[in-house]
Amino acid sequence: MSDVSDWDLVARARDGDMDAFAALVRRYEAPVIHFCARMIGSVEDAQDVAQDSFIRVYRYLDRLRPDAKFSTVLFGIARNLTLNFLRDSSRRGRGNTVSLTRDDETEQHIVDDAARPDETARLGEIERTIEKALDQISAEHREVLVLREIQGMDYETIGEVINCPAGTVKSRIARAREQLRLRIIELGGELL
Repeated sequence: MSDVSDWDLVARARDGDMDAFAALVRRYEAPVIHFCARMIGSVEDAQDVAQDSFIRVYRYLDRLRPDAKFSTVLFGIARNLTLNFLRDSSRRGRGNTVSLTRDDETEQHIVDDAARPDETARLGEIERTIEKALDQISAEHREVLVLREIQGMDYETIGEVINCPAGTVKSRIARAREQLRLRIIELGGELL
């Protein structure tokens, strides 16, 4: 079903075809979990939030507008549930850490295995500093950086996900990058 469009799968799922909805889940499960994990800092919690996102989008299949991209709607739901989770976690006093790795299961690092040991150590320290700095910026700024730099979304799509104009997205990303840069400096890290 990889050659079937999202909206064809949505139409089939609306008619009760659970295989069609399962295909949508398979198509978007990893990107949604990765997005949530970058925001929350815990893969287990991210999986729960992602599952809730798919449940929510399933419940509202009949209300989805055909002029909107399914992925944008799904990421918008995931974003809102993630922000709710973070808000609830901060009330309970739970912290969060963010990993820069692109694939949580294989833990691919910025560090190149073939690098010299001293270079590997230096790059590992840079990665840890960036992760700490990213964890210290606001959720609003972390979210746009994750969507842009890790998920690879364009400004317009990010705007649709977070419900604001592309120009606002650009300015938030600029402010987020500046916030991140300042946190890296405060942590004593070097800028690349």
